[in-house]
Amino acid sequence: MRLNWQYFLYIGLLHLLLGVLAYWLLEEATAWLLLIELGLLCSLVIAYVLYRKFTHPLRLLGNGIEAIKDQDFAVRLRPTGSLEMDRLVKVYNHMLDHIREERRQVQEQHYFLDRLIQASPAGIVLLDYDGHVTEINPMGLELLGLEKPPVGQRLEAVAHPLLQELAQWQVGQSGILSGKGQERYRCEVVQFIHRGFHRRFLMIQELSKEMLATEKRAYAKVIRMMAHEVNNSIGAINSILQSTIEAYPEVPGDEFAEDIKASLAVAHQRNQRLNQFMRNFAEVVRLPEPNRAWVAISEVLERVKQLMLPLAQQQNTNLELEIPDQPIRFEIDEEQIEQALVNMVKNALESLGRGGNIKLMSTAHPAQIVVADNGPGLPPGAEQEWMSPFFSTKPDGQGIGLTLIKEIARQHGGRCELETLPNGWTECRIRFH
Repeated sequence: MRLNWQYFLYIGLLHLLLGVLAYWLLEEATAWLLLIELGLLCSLVIAYVLYRKFTHPLRLLGNGIEAIKDQDFAVRLRPTGSLEMDRLVKVYNHMLDHIREERRQVQEQHYFLDRLIQASPAGIVLLDYDGHVTEINPMGLELLGLEKPPVGQRLEAVAHPLLQELAQWQVGQSGILSGKGQERYRCEVVQFIHRGFHRRFLMIQELSKEMLATEKRAYAKVIRMMAHEVNNSIGAINSILQSTIEAYPEVPGDEFAEDIKASLAVAHQRNQRLNQFMRNFAEVVRLPEPNRAWVAISEVLERVKQLMLPLAQQQNTNLELEIPDQPIRFEIDEEQIEQALVNMVKNALESLGRGGNIKLMSTAHPAQIVVADNGPGLPPGAEQEWMSPFFSTKPDGQGIGLTLIKEIARQHGGRCELETLPNGWTECRIRFH
């Protein structure tokens, strides 16, 4: 039974008992009986008024409790006029004001952190208490090449080698990991306390662009110094050689003189080749910013195939073009990408030697162009070395072609990847972001 009904039952029974007792004692004293009955009636009225005064503040507190249960912290209680109760109302209102302010600050901080995570230049992967992915920011999706967040999956179950490796790291561990291509990532595993429990999150920052830019500045400076010194010397030496060849007397039957002139001509020719060698290196350094436009990539691939087909036929290599049914358009510098494709096909031809197959391909998801060959593939240990400037697997190779490909990809905001797949095919890819 509710408390208010207990109160009414008690007051009612008490007054009924007093009324019956007064009637039994004062049955003949009618005046006194009426006076006592009137007093009992007034007592009932006073009991009801007191009940209202006691229960009104309690109803207010009950409404406040319901508001707290509903997490409605905007409700405030009005003073009741009772000194004791108003002190309780004042404490209640102060408590709700404090809770409301704390809640507002928490919501603002949560919104700020959420916006900060979304706009962060570093990839951030949040995990729950059991190691399942709960959130990944846009930069994280871009860095990892994922189309949609792997929410709900355990970290080691996500089909990405970087996340699978990070799943084995301990809290507080940091370091630099390598991707498939030129990518370098600074990674760190951190934890925070949420609702009294520890949760982990991953921070992934791409270092490739900074490292490549530093790398380029270093070798560009060396190349400029080499070109300056070599060109200055070659110009003067060629002038002396040419003057000597022209001024050397021709004596019929003098074999020694003929040998001297032939040797001078060979030295002059070699100097010319050395000059061309330095110009090739300088082209990588002086590569202009791309002049981009939307281009149907199938047309570029078709032109490269027609250009390189005679060389492929000379070494009995099959050069194929795989174009998707839906046309693909990339915003690129057409001339630079065509030059990169020519170098990619040339490298594939040199890798094959004779025979074999080469495929020219492009895909929209991911946005990339690919030159694949079924040659011997990358030699052991070259999976990471090929990212170094001017890397080449040929004994007399200069590595200029591959370096030019990587630089063109970088200036287009993408990356170059070179990988020998389990099926034996080696792919050279330019991926666009």
